[in-house]
Amino acid sequence: MKSDERRRSIIDLLTASDRPISGGKLAELYGVSRQIIVKDIAILKARRYEICATHTGYIMQPYPYKERIFKVYHTTDKTEDELNLIVALGGTVVDVFVWHKAYGKMEAKLNISSKEQIKQFIENVRTGKSVELMHVTGGYHYHTVRADTEDILDRIESALNDRKYIAPGI
Repeated sequence: MKSDERRRSIIDLLTASDRPISGGKLAELYGVSRQIIVKDIAILKARRYEICATHTGYIMQPYPYKERIFKVYHTTDKTEDELNLIVALGGTVVDVFVWHKAYGKMEAKLNISSKEQIKQFIENVRTGKSVELMHVTGGYHYHTVRADTEDILDRIESALNDRKYIAPGI
């Protein structure tokens, strides 16, 4: 299979899938190295395909989608509740970022859209594999949240506000 055919096939496969597909699985499927898949994904992204790399694999972003940035504040013990709230209402937590006084914007891609992904993220934090960025700024942080409609984003904002997660002054 030629590289252009493989890339078209990758797009078709990711578009049809409702779950992320790992680079290793794609490499196995197409009989190429994982490095070739990474290169293919980079080329497809440069061609404006909305492919997101998550910690469990690649996934195609659906069109059309809406995004909103929420400035939030809470403690570590509320992280799981915050993420579950967003996902349960139909949102995807695209990233987390903070504004550090010396370093500027510090960002991590999350692309969390399921309870399974939330559990894995929380487990990584609890076992010390990761530390939440919000600790750098005393609990204040931002999330870019993606959803199919503005109405879903409005409901997410309202629910975050009801739980007092929206940072004061916004």
